[in-house]
Amino acid sequence: MLRAIFALYRNRSDWFLELFVAHMRLCGISILIAGIIGLVLGILIAEHRRFAPAVIGVCNVVYTIPSISLLGLLIPLLGVGNKPAITALCIYGVMPMVRNTYTGVSTVEPDLIEAALGMGSTDWQVLWRVKLPMAMSVILAGLRSMVVMIIATGGIAAYIGASGLGVAIFRGITMYNTAMTCAGSILIAALALIADLILSRIEKHLKKTRRMK
Repeated sequence: MLRAIFALYRNRSDWFLELFVAHMRLCGISILIAGIIGLVLGILIAEHRRFAPAVIGVCNVVYTIPSISLLGLLIPLLGVGNKPAITALCIYGVMPMVRNTYTGVSTVEPDLIEAALGMGSTDWQVLWRVKLPMAMSVILAGLRSMVVMIIATGGIAAYIGASGLGVAIFRGITMYNTAMTCAGSILIAALALIADLILSRIEKHLKKTRRMK
C-alpha cells in the first residue's frame, strides 16, 4: 500500500500539488472569514453578556449538524462548488472562536479592569490593551481547534464539486482506488498537523512573552 501511495505522489505530483494549493486556498479563505466573525461575535457577547446564551446556543445547535448534511442543505441556495463549501466551513469554524473568545474576554480579572478604568482608560482601551491581550492564549486555543477542524472537514467539500484534496479522496472512493484515497487523506492530515504545530508554537511564544512582561 505504501509503495502504491508513494508511486502516486511521484507519478502525479503536479496534480497533487494543484489539489494541495486549492485545499489551502479553500481552507484559508474559510479560516479568515470564520476567524473574524467568531472573534467579533465573541467580543460582543462578552461585552453584552445577556446575548451570550442565545448566540452560543445557536452556535451549538448548528455545530451538531453533520457536515455532509449542511453541505447538502446549502446546494439549493448556493449551488455547487467552492461557494457553498466555504459557507459551510465558515459556519462550523465560528463556534470554537466564539466560545473561546467569549471565555477568554469574560474571565479577565476584574481587578485589572478596575485598575485600567481607574487610570483613565476608556472601555475601548480596556478591551484592546487589557482584555484581549490577557485572553489571547484562550483565543489562540480556539483558533487552533477551528483551523484543524476546517482543514479536515474541507476534504468532504469535494462531494459538492469543491476543489481541494478531497477530490483525490472522492475519486479514489468512486474508482475503488484505496491508494488514491489514502494519498489524499494523508496530505490533509499532514496539513492539519503542520498548521496545529505552527499555532502551538505561536501560542507558547505569546505565553512566554506575557510571563516575561
